[in-house]
Amino acid sequence: MDIQLAVFDIAGTTLHDESNVGLVLQQVIQEYAGLAVSLPEVNEVMGYAKPWAIRYLLEQKQDARYKDPAFIDSLHRHFVQQMSDHYLHSEGVREKKGTGAVLGALKQRGIKIALDTGFDRAITDIILKRVGWLNIGVIDAVITSDEVPQGRPYPYMIYRAMEQLGVRSIRQVAKIGDTLSDLEEGTNAGCPFVIGITTGAYSKAALQEGPHTHLVDSLEEILEII
Repeated sequence: MDIQLAVFDIAGTTLHDESNVGLVLQQVIQEYAGLAVSLPEVNEVMGYAKPWAIRYLLEQKQDARYKDPAFIDSLHRHFVQQMSDHYLHSEGVREKKGTGAVLGALKQRGIKIALDTGFDRAITDIILKRVGWLNIGVIDAVITSDEVPQGRPYPYMIYRAMEQLGVRSIRQVAKIGDTLSDLEEGTNAGCPFVIGITTGAYSKAALQEGPHTHLVDSLEEILEII
């Protein structure tokens, strides 16, 4: 199959993550909403646009403020601030093992590389600058959840990447990510390859519950599939 575009998630897939995103989201909801949420509860919404994730968690706790857009926006601003601080200053911010080699190998095969994410543009730009992916010319497009009508599991970020890069058929696109929302996004878009990474936010057992064509334990295995 002639794959022309590979769309990768960021945190947990191409960016090293030690539940940093989930811990920050958990802290924000506990500190500013006064609600106790467990890390497993937070991990359920990893990969989704963060305003949606916050709203969902409040609704699950039967907190009526989930209906208040201003309150959701306030919590999201706190999340962006704390997450940005993490990516600016934490010594643990680095690309996931094997990322550079895999992206470079795909590029050598003539496959375009896009990143899509549940983060907004502000956080994403900090990550891109810190890791330096844009400086080495491997990434062809970066799409964030605040740049499309709906984030994951809707397919719009994938379609936006195709539009920007001139890829005409979804049958020429592979989607790779570490959350159920990534798998749902790729499936909803119609990608022939929907590949789950089992070393991110979700375990292999959890990812098996979602729609996928392949599950892999390392990024290097993708080169044998695409």
